[in-house]
Amino acid sequence: MPAEILIPVIGVSIAVVLFVIMKVSKYFLSPHAWRRTRESITAYLYLLPSMIVLSIFVFWPIIYSFVLSFFKWDFKNQANPQFIGFDNYIQLFKLKHPVSMTFNVAFLGTFFLIFATIYFLTVLLDLKRISDKKVKNIIILNAVISAITFILWNVISYQLQWIIFLWLAFSYTAIAAMKKIEGTPDKLLLRMIILITVYVAGIKLIHIPEIVTYLSMAKEEADFLKAIWNTSYYVLLSMPITIFLSLVIAMLFYQEVKGKVVFRTIYFIPFVTSVVAVSLVWQWIFNDNGLLNYILSFFGVEKILWLKDEKWTIPTIAIISIWKLVGYYSIIFLAGLQNIDKSYYEAAEVDGANSWQKFVHITWPLLSPTTFFILIVSMIGAFKVFSEIFVLYSGLPGPYNNSGLTVVYYVFEKFYGEQRMGQASAAAYVLFGIILIFTFIQFVAGKKRVHYDS
Repeated sequence: MPAEILIPVIGVSIAVVLFVIMKVSKYFLSPHAWRRTRESITAYLYLLPSMIVLSIFVFWPIIYSFVLSFFKWDFKNQANPQFIGFDNYIQLFKLKHPVSMTFNVAFLGTFFLIFATIYFLTVLLDLKRISDKKVKNIIILNAVISAITFILWNVISYQLQWIIFLWLAFSYTAIAAMKKIEGTPDKLLLRMIILITVYVAGIKLIHIPEIVTYLSMAKEEADFLKAIWNTSYYVLLSMPITIFLSLVIAMLFYQEVKGKVVFRTIYFIPFVTSVVAVSLVWQWIFNDNGLLNYILSFFGVEKILWLKDEKWTIPTIAIISIWKLVGYYSIIFLAGLQNIDKSYYEAAEVDGANSWQKFVHITWPLLSPTTFFILIVSMIGAFKVFSEIFVLYSGLPGPYNNSGLTVVYYVFEKFYGEQRMGQASAAAYVLFGIILIFTFIQFVAGKKRVHYDS
């Protein structure tokens, strides 16, 4: 029986059973208990139609597509899908030609650099937050081991590299699980600088293989890896700029300025405008002889082939996305700013705090729930970019060489273009897994950094 018929039948059956239970329970329960039961069942009966609709159009497609990802279901096998296990997932990462670096080696190098940096940061900035002397000694010892391994990485055998990495990972995981490091990490900018410095030094000076280098080589040998590379590039380029500009605009909107309601409306209009209309307008702006190149010519900038050069494909898409979303996120930031009690600012002024100090110690901490929400929403939206590329490049993934191929575009092409529904489902769930991992990391990191003020 088709799902669109089976689910309503099950829903009606559940409704009948609940209705019978509500009527029969009147004779077996006390008046008070029966009244509570009747209210609960009535609530479920009101929710049941919505659940049936959601099951047909949301829950069932999600479950079915996940099952489909383990089958070979294409145009030839449409009537009788063949179970092939994880082959669809393996095919996504299969390279046309081998590259000089394997994924295992890149994975090992990447996570060694991450854990080595964690130990360096703990020794430099967090030892004072550790009261247990044994844990302190283990941290210092592991930092020394990390430093020696970092320097001698290319001399140490592959098996020993794995042993050292597993020891470092297990040790820090155990210390973190036992909550031996107290308090909340501070000096986040300094930590970020140290992380980038160690990572770049490991790549450039020691030549430690890592995942970015691997993807940069393998992306030309597998379309799905190319899609992951392009999507990651887009996320890293668009997200920080969008959030920064949104916060700046929200701070300006928060000031007492004449006509700010008009400006809010102007900034918000791109968000409610059709993506197709927006992309078509920007297609004209980005044209070789378009408005943007015309404006840049006044500053002596040579003509940029925005829509024809592959190096400008992702930045072009990011510009459109930033322009479209910055007004929406600025309104959300503005709502967060208006929710901050002004008495905090008044107390800070009495203490002689300047504007920057008020922002750092009052606005930014109390704006953290709003920032956290925007981080989650913007990241999920950025990973799902598709419409702008499809319209801007007239149904193609970029001008050439798949320079605009993203994961969602890859899913679309596999499903509608090549009729390989199994591989498309597998790619969709890999994207789901990537988004889930980054969302989980943000939730874990946000537990100590997000401050909720009643």
